[in-house]
Amino acid sequence: MKTKTLQYLDWEDYRKELLQKPGFKEALKETELEYQLARVIIEARVKKGLTQGDIAKALHTTQSVISRFENAKTTPSLSFLKRLASVLDASLQVQFKF
Repeated sequence: MKTKTLQYLDWEDYRKELLQKPGFKEALKETELEYQLARVIIEARVKKGLTQGDIAKALHTTQSVISRFENAKTTPSLSFLKRLASVLDASLQVQFKF
């Protein structure tokens, strides 16, 4: 029996490989906003020294809700984002760019 050798790619090579797959670019574009939001919130939370549990407690929700948001598995409502901005002592800005 022949053993397969695993080949590890760095992120840039893996990204290039993924972009070649049919439909991947379109799926990436469709979820870009959710991932950008998640990244910004994670950075803000970490800078404040807060855990997901801390945020959940302040928002009267569960840690799993915060985790789903930070993993871009759900799209938060505007109301949720306003409350989250308040907890993070941040301002929330929504804009359309043309």
